[in-house]
Amino acid sequence: MTRTVSLLGLLTLTLLTACTGTQSVPTASVNAERFGQVALVPLQAGDTPESVARALGGTVLEWNDCAPGDCTALVGLNAPVNGQLGAQSLRALGGRSVHVEHNRNAFGGSGTMIATMGGKISMWAGGKISMWAGGKISMWAGGTYSALPENTALWQKIGLEEGQRLAPSLGAGVTVAVIDSGIDLQHPAFQDALSAPNTWQDFYSTDGVPQEEGVFGEGAYGHGTNVAGIVLQVAPAAKIMPLRVLGADGSGDVVMVAQAIDWAIDHGADVINLSLGSTESSKVVDRALERAAASGVLVVSSAGNENTSPITYPASAARRKGLNSSLVSVGSVDLNDVKSSFSNYASELEMVAPGESVYAPAPDGQMAAWSGTSMAAPMVTGSLALAIAEGAKTSELAKKITEKAQDVYKDGLNASYKDKLGDKGRLDLPAFLKETLD
Repeated sequence: MTRTVSLLGLLTLTLLTACTGTQSVPTASVNAERFGQVALVPLQAGDTPESVARALGGTVLEWNDCAPGDCTALVGLNAPVNGQLGAQSLRALGGRSVHVEHNRNAFGGSGTMIATMGGKISMWAGGKISMWAGGKISMWAGGTYSALPENTALWQKIGLEEGQRLAPSLGAGVTVAVIDSGIDLQHPAFQDALSAPNTWQDFYSTDGVPQEEGVFGEGAYGHGTNVAGIVLQVAPAAKIMPLRVLGADGSGDVVMVAQAIDWAIDHGADVINLSLGSTESSKVVDRALERAAASGVLVVSSAGNENTSPITYPASAARRKGLNSSLVSVGSVDLNDVKSSFSNYASELEMVAPGESVYAPAPDGQMAAWSGTSMAAPMVTGSLALAIAEGAKTSELAKKITEKAQDVYKDGLNASYKDKLGDKGRLDLPAFLKETLD
């Protein structure tokens, strides 16, 4: 069992010591310190949170109760150690192997807002983004449909209309954790579309209000709101669990991402959307992803927007043994199935989806279009939610959604990126659901 300390603003917490006894761990204040680096320390009998913190000169953030193969402490550090601990610290820990990695601002969101539409509050009246109606993706507004034609071509490309007919529950009963920059909690589009408030968390500000912060049109402000809105356009009856790990500039810490994944697992998420990434892999986040896989929770991760190979982490880990049945990596194509100019690519990339000019809710009751692999990922997330709501086995879904993708290499298309946009390619929602629900 993992016990989380300090970043959730707890005042006191009694934790098990390493393998024996109990120990009270002092915690940081509500405005928890952000650490330059983080260390994973293998624990031994007799260790206490105080002794480990003292040896490293850091702050204990998690203390694991010696589950088989995972008897560790997670320690935040601000002293420069360059990936290794000093000899004095290692002597104090009996020379054991300690893993250290960069923590602060290691992760960033991936997307660019390209257009806004103000004055749209009335269009969201009644709150709920609804299913395909009259050939256009629409929003339910006080009992009548108000057409939103901006995304019609995108939804036609992935077969959303047919997909929603094949999955008439529309995601009902499924909870999707959006781990991002937060969302606009007051946006009418999210009325009755969020999970219970006691499942929300802001790991950036260490409180229970994951509200987007920033200035409209700058940085990442609106990123999470857009991502959540895309999920709901695909699976309109699903519930969004908002978890904030990114600041207004779009950056966030390793510890925030790992603890948000753990939080989502513990609070009933069925699918986790990670429209964020890092140029470096993380053992700390790996452990959280492994716990998600063991719990049957699916994770979708965007590939990054630098037009480079390799793709960002954790998307890059999607083919790894132990994660390949639960983690899906997603890049972006345009409406002609051509790789988006910004999308990263690699042999590790599993699939792509349309990620250019995707309209969705924006802060202050508005609507905005964003482009990025961040926008492609929630289309896949919403598709998984549709399948889960119809009773599909989650253990098979990550494989099937990639296997049933539409070929983006035929007739020489994307020749420069052969086998680097997935084995097949672009999301095909009807093909996926027919294979899954038959």
